[in-house]
Amino acid sequence: MSRSKEFYETIGQKMEKMKKDAPNMVAGFGGLFSKVMVDGAISLREKELIALSIAVAVNCHPCIMAHVKKCLETGSSKEQILDAVSVAVVMGGGPAYMHVLEVMDALEALGK
Repeated sequence: MSRSKEFYETIGQKMEKMKKDAPNMVAGFGGLFSKVMVDGAISLREKELIALSIAVAVNCHPCIMAHVKKCLETGSSKEQILDAVSVAVVMGGGPAYMHVLEVMDALEALGK
């Protein structure tokens, strides 16, 4: 099983445990997330592409998995996603370049 498929199959249960074990932290982050990740001066779709690119640049595997899925859910195409993460490679160099493999694995796991 790919790392991405495993992530998508287990994340729900892990998030529920975190909600139970650290409810204040989850509520605090959730409040920030719900206020920022909405349509504003730029669209939610654009914000998700930015979030994914940052996740690639800072090498955050769970963030990459989450934001690839959210990019697809908000209407980004595979081509737009790969174009956006190309900017992360420009900014993040070799480590970001290698994390594009995770983006591609996540896209495949999600049927794209």
